[in-house]
Amino acid sequence: MDARSSLFVSHGAPSLLLDGGPSADFLKSLGKRISKPKAVICLSAHWESREPLFTSAKQMDTIHDFYGFPEEMYRLRYPAMGNPELAQRGVELCKVVGIDAGLESSRGLDHGAWVPLMALFPDVDVPVVQVSLPFVHGPRAVYALGKALEPLKREGVLLLGSGGFTHNLGALAWGGGETPAWASEFHAWTSAALRENRLEDLFEAATCAPHFSRNHPRVEHWLPLFFALGAGGHPWGAETLHTGFEYGSLAMDAFAFSPT
Repeated sequence: MDARSSLFVSHGAPSLLLDGGPSADFLKSLGKRISKPKAVICLSAHWESREPLFTSAKQMDTIHDFYGFPEEMYRLRYPAMGNPELAQRGVELCKVVGIDAGLESSRGLDHGAWVPLMALFPDVDVPVVQVSLPFVHGPRAVYALGKALEPLKREGVLLLGSGGFTHNLGALAWGGGETPAWASEFHAWTSAALRENRLEDLFEAATCAPHFSRNHPRVEHWLPLFFALGAGGHPWGAETLHTGFEYGSLAMDAFAFSPT
């Protein structure tokens, strides 16, 4: 994986690491493959705002933003250090390109951030800033945010988008099962668009991609992909780090993007 890469990962269920399996094993192995960054800026599907906000706390709390899981899940903690200076730098880079951004001093890390980070950096020795998802503005705005932060890669910062390659919880086969055609066809289309640098098609996937709304009834897990794309550079090289389905239709793909 190129040192200039940004990452997109599918974070799966909050219990991913306790449940184990191929996707959890992949994330743990990825942490051993990549060089330890100076810090991480993570955009998760689970914190939405109108304009991007950067966490500026010196110490990050662990947010258990889920319900109905075993008690063990609520005892998990990922007490990452924050990085207020990096958060301020993120705001400044956004403002250079006309993105209105701000700081959030009280928020910790939601499970879309701490679940993959716990797998990648289990020693909790990498400072973390989470940036919110500017949900209302769509994929172009999320891409622009990633692009604005791209210079931070040269300073040793890992830019990480955490979402889901597909995300229709109402259609999951909790006991396992075959992948339905509507999921596999969307997966094939999107994978090809990433390999072929079809950025405009990806921006317009809601109307271009087969079965988009069935794979993403709501787009919050789709949009973090564009953060990684923007940070990856254009044209980008797309490296598939992991692929596979869980619960029938939940695609757990992960990618590294780097400039070509």
